[in-house]
Amino acid sequence: MLNQQFLKSVRRISLAAGLLACTAAPAWADKFASYVIDLDSDRVLHSRNADDARYPASLTKVMTLYMVFDALKAGELMLSDKLTVTSYAASQPPSKLALKPGSTISVEDAINALVTKSANDVAVVIAERLGGSESRFAALMTAKARQLGLKNTRFKNASGLHDPRQSSTAHDLALLGEAIMVNHAEYYDYFSTRQFDWADRSYKNHNKLLGEVRGVDGIKTGYTRASGFNLLASAERDGHRVIAVMMGGSSSRSRNEHVENLLEAAFETLDAEAADSKPTLRARIAFGDIEAPTTADLNAAQLDDLDEDTAEIIDQGSGPE
Repeated sequence: MLNQQFLKSVRRISLAAGLLACTAAPAWADKFASYVIDLDSDRVLHSRNADDARYPASLTKVMTLYMVFDALKAGELMLSDKLTVTSYAASQPPSKLALKPGSTISVEDAINALVTKSANDVAVVIAERLGGSESRFAALMTAKARQLGLKNTRFKNASGLHDPRQSSTAHDLALLGEAIMVNHAEYYDYFSTRQFDWADRSYKNHNKLLGEVRGVDGIKTGYTRASGFNLLASAERDGHRVIAVMMGGSSSRSRNEHVENLLEAAFETLDAEAADSKPTLRARIAFGDIEAPTTADLNAAQLDDLDEDTAEIIDQGSGPE
């Protein structure tokens, strides 16, 4: 038991050290943005560059899926409907399913392909079916964004492939995640799909927090060279629902670790408030309330979670063999 606690503490310290590096001088400072909201109270728990324009990359597909869910609810589509693949859709660069012109894919398979594989060819298939063309569909996406209160979002394509005119914000994308849950709760479970099988191949969900971070059940990752590594995530614990957005990460691993820390900080803050106590030091560091945490701060943040025996071992600088 003591060995497990010690190893857990070491991992937490390394994560906190990563947070220190992010807080002090992130290498992706011109791309970075983050935002955390408690959906129960609609209260912003954390915001950093959250209203600054950023490239959404494949987080764009969350809006593409929102439009699909709208069409399903309105009866314009059925999950079993077959969508035809055009030459233009098939020509999209990866990530893709490598669909052939003239072939078809069902609406439900298209949803799963976007959620897991983030398939660009499938995004265009949907755009052409619902908008007639991808450019017209992008205009409809932008109009829907305005309707949902996404004031700083503009779409030029359905996939998130880089277009300098296509932009959003961490704040807007959190609102989009909330809108999916509120307006299309019956379809939200698609975002927790771990694996999608297609044409004798299996595609795992790019969202590595699923099954790894308690309560995480969605929703989407994104990456282009211009955007950096993005993640819109949501988790529910003990009846509390939190959304966290991070944009502009330098790697998928650092992005995942940072979003995990944002979620943990959110739930620690909510637990502290319920107990009428102050947020933990670790939560304050994660949210950037301590602009330049010292090594002592980081160590103290981890020791808060350890029992006295383990804390003594760490303090003495000697761990179990």
